[in-house]
Amino acid sequence: MTMSHRLRSSLVRTAGAAALIWLAAAQPMAAQEWRTSSSLIESEKTDTPFERYSYVNPDAPKGGTLNSVVAGTFDSFNPFIVRGTAVAGLSDFGGILWETLFQQSLEQPGTSQPLLADAMKHPDDFSSATYRLNPKARWHDGKPVTSEDVVWSFNVLKTNSPLYNRYYANVTEAVALNDREIEFRFDQKGNRELPHILGDLAVLPKHWWEGTDAQGRKRDITQPTLEAPLGSGPYKIGPFRPGAEITWTRVEDYWGADVGVNVGRNNFDRRKYVYIQDDNAAWLAFTKGGMQDIRMENSSRRWSTEYNFPAVEAGDVVKAEYPSTARINMQGFALNLRRPQFQNRDVRHALTLAYDFETQNRQAFFGLNTRTSSFFPGGGLASGGVPEGRELAILEPYRDQLPPELFTEPFKLPVFDTPQSERTHLREAVQLMRKAGWEIKGGKLLNAQGEQMKIEFLGSGPTDEIIAGPFLQNLRKIGIDASLRVVDASQYVNRTRAFEFDMITEVLAQTESPGNEQRDFWSSQAADTPGSRNTMGIKNPVIDALIDKVIFSTDRDDLTAATKALDRVLLWNYYVVPQYHRPNMWVAYWNKFGIPEKQSEYMGVDADSWWIDPAKEQALAAKYRSVN
Repeated sequence: MTMSHRLRSSLVRTAGAAALIWLAAAQPMAAQEWRTSSSLIESEKTDTPFERYSYVNPDAPKGGTLNSVVAGTFDSFNPFIVRGTAVAGLSDFGGILWETLFQQSLEQPGTSQPLLADAMKHPDDFSSATYRLNPKARWHDGKPVTSEDVVWSFNVLKTNSPLYNRYYANVTEAVALNDREIEFRFDQKGNRELPHILGDLAVLPKHWWEGTDAQGRKRDITQPTLEAPLGSGPYKIGPFRPGAEITWTRVEDYWGADVGVNVGRNNFDRRKYVYIQDDNAAWLAFTKGGMQDIRMENSSRRWSTEYNFPAVEAGDVVKAEYPSTARINMQGFALNLRRPQFQNRDVRHALTLAYDFETQNRQAFFGLNTRTSSFFPGGGLASGGVPEGRELAILEPYRDQLPPELFTEPFKLPVFDTPQSERTHLREAVQLMRKAGWEIKGGKLLNAQGEQMKIEFLGSGPTDEIIAGPFLQNLRKIGIDASLRVVDASQYVNRTRAFEFDMITEVLAQTESPGNEQRDFWSSQAADTPGSRNTMGIKNPVIDALIDKVIFSTDRDDLTAATKALDRVLLWNYYVVPQYHRPNMWVAYWNKFGIPEKQSEYMGVDADSWWIDPAKEQALAAKYRSVN
């Protein structure tokens, strides 16, 4: 797992980097007033420039190498298309090579700060947005970043990236007003989040992509490439071996070093990523030292029982926990509705009844996980009880298209808290299967044609067996031919992009201010788009309508009601078998770093605010020759 904040920020952006610019708490700003910050939830002054994140050390020294391992392989430096596997360090929103207009805050949900642009503005009716470029912004070849680059980037990304196409669906055009100002025009008014999320646009160098390579061939942004592209960010591509390793080198004359979001950050001279085959190999690399300096641990079992190797006991590897409000997301077994066995809601409900979280949490996870029961578990957006008030008013027009119990019963997941619970829940699951046309005969769950229900769980490593194994055992108890197939990381990525699976574990990350990105998660259009986040293949006209209710909410209360309504409909349709979450980040690291006294309680860990401590590094090198 890489530690680039831009990769982590991408999860927040692509998982739900949206929402509304709420100004209810203060006097509304005048239309078209330049803003030096953009807030999705709270209003803020425009005359106070953002200086830096509160937790960083502005005097952090530069130098050294951050070593990381990555599972799988890579064959491209183009992260914006479905084809190819992009290298670690790049993301849908640029990564560490290309900057965005604004940067999503690492301290405050729903807030963005200037980066390539130094200000933005929009009219009161939210019919457009204008961004003003920082006059210091430069590409690595020294040429200025211009409005023409922004317009070109918007056009090619919206055309070629499924994510950008849905994220900016209501943006009709980008127009260069002059060398520094770009106006984005919308096809509808009242989409309050849209001015804000345009700050997430990755800006690419038009002159480089429209040029030719060393062999005189025209470059093509619609294709994978292993030619190192020109960037504008804090790092550029250094030595690499395709599919095996890459070293990013810090740009010493980086134009944005003094921009607020970068102060005290990007402190490593080099960021080296070595590709390995699976998580066990990554774990061994970490325990040995020298290949992975920081490990984000996701395994409760490993965290509780395996951090006892000599370097830990000697204090050379440190275990730490960091609270993170942004990490509470829906993780679950995603059911692929493109498969015929999952198209019946009763079948999906039955599968949910077969998952015994409590026993698994006690036996495999040391009781450290909490059951997740909402697609929007943070920020007061989770549905609960029965719908009422504004939420009920939103749902009422769709009553005849929704399960009746949605209006009369709170949504509840099965609880396996007694020895009799398993029998009770599995019996109910069998009854639902029978209702859907499946009968147990000879120990097999068969349909009217005599075909046994089959479910294959697709995984990418040994951890998937721990997560899925007990669930698959319960499915076999009710006659399902349930199996696990583990493939290498590259195959896993390609198969999930193409939706070639029955069931996988999926993390559906959201922010506290959902908006336009919901189209990519749940819309009918996204269901047929390879690489979209509609992993489940949901095609539901009520959900399509509720997505628009979220996007075009008129105020925070309206957004909350619309999101709760969407959450409730998603839950009652059983598209996902919910798993669990943890509110803290588990981090282990070799003791070679200087670390700010505090970290962001929103993001948890910002490794880009760490730096190499030469004395600590030398001490480690004296004890462990392999540690860099």
